[in-house]
Amino acid sequence: MALDETLLAILVCPEDRGPLLFVDDCLYNPRLHRKYRIDDGIPVLLVDEAVAVDDDEHRRLVAAAGQS
Repeated sequence: MALDETLLAILVCPEDRGPLLFVDDCLYNPRLHRKYRIDDGIPVLLVDEAVAVDDDEHRRLVAAAGQS
């Protein structure tokens, strides 16, 4: 699945209002280590629905997104 680049450019984390990474068919906030799912092409950007990510998963997601 892919998200439209224009949409991805304007989406922000609902908690810290920072940019998100699109990786593994989800949106990821590397600052807060939180992952948001995408249902049928629609990002679910609800703080209560976010999944906390441990350090190992954080490193994997950041590497998969091509970030350092």
